[in-house]
Amino acid sequence: MAQVLVKYGEYRNLPVVNTKFTLVKDFHQGKKGAYITVKNDGQFPIAISVVKVKVNNVKNVEYLDGEPVMAQAVEFKALKTPAIETEQEAMDRIATRFQILDDMSKACINGDIRAMIVSGPPGVGKSFGVETQLEKAAMFDKIAGKRVRFEIVKGAMTPIGLYCTLYKYSDPKNVLVFDDCDSVFQDDLALNILKAALDSGKRRRICWNSDSSMLRREGIPEAFEFKGSAIFITNLKFENLKSKKLQDHLEALQSRCHFLDLTIDTERDKILRIKQVHRDCDGGLFRDYDFEGDMGDQVLNFMETNKSKLRELSLRMALKIADLTKVSPTNWRVLAESTVMKRG
Repeated sequence: MAQVLVKYGEYRNLPVVNTKFTLVKDFHQGKKGAYITVKNDGQFPIAISVVKVKVNNVKNVEYLDGEPVMAQAVEFKALKTPAIETEQEAMDRIATRFQILDDMSKACINGDIRAMIVSGPPGVGKSFGVETQLEKAAMFDKIAGKRVRFEIVKGAMTPIGLYCTLYKYSDPKNVLVFDDCDSVFQDDLALNILKAALDSGKRRRICWNSDSSMLRREGIPEAFEFKGSAIFITNLKFENLKSKKLQDHLEALQSRCHFLDLTIDTERDKILRIKQVHRDCDGGLFRDYDFEGDMGDQVLNFMETNKSKLRELSLRMALKIADLTKVSPTNWRVLAESTVMKRG
């Protein structure tokens, strides 16, 4: 059988360069590109005797016994080389997501959209971005002596507590922010209430169909129309919830909301989010620390070097380490190893 030399190809996303094979089947065009079928005589550490090596050009294969390569009349698809995102491109991508968060928060405040779910890891500035927009809008209400139209709910919440809170902020252009209030996502009754509050119909009527002394005490009716907006800030990955019943509820809730994933899923993304804030923030991330020289860069370099050892990669962690430089400008690294890094 013919011996071939693959000058450049690909197998299971791994490069195949200047490797000899025994040819089993000549060039063939498949749905995912062109390939040749060869024997695996130990070139790949797998228990498969025949493999398909992707190639993007007949010139990348050479017959070693002198026979010509019989190229079929096919249009070869070029092998896709993953584009490597530079640090600046990644920071720009992340900055764009947070600008979208600002714009969508304003839309909720103005009553242009009914609800938004913001998903991302802890400590990257999800809450800060939303709260900044709320504070700007609330400033005008305070100047006019009006009741503040916004409420930020944190921690656990029961279904009836949710019902009461929705009633208190049910007027148009009122905004409820559920910040890490994940208990409402894990209770089917609470989710049913939220689905009613955020329904896509013209009228969003919510009912409490059981007797409640709490409602009587608070003077809250057993049914009302919700006209406000809601923002949910969460660290949860909805697809990772094990309960099929809750997943169905969450899918229904997501269909009623705008869903913004901040796309910060890797250690690299988290470090670059910190760098992006430092780059774009007026005065830098450590503007309140009166750092001399390159101390701010030293803190960021320390975090990047030890990113796998830190207890958390977040803006909060950057400020914690910056605090240690005030405790000891010379030994802050030793303090950090003892207080913010994982043991071992």
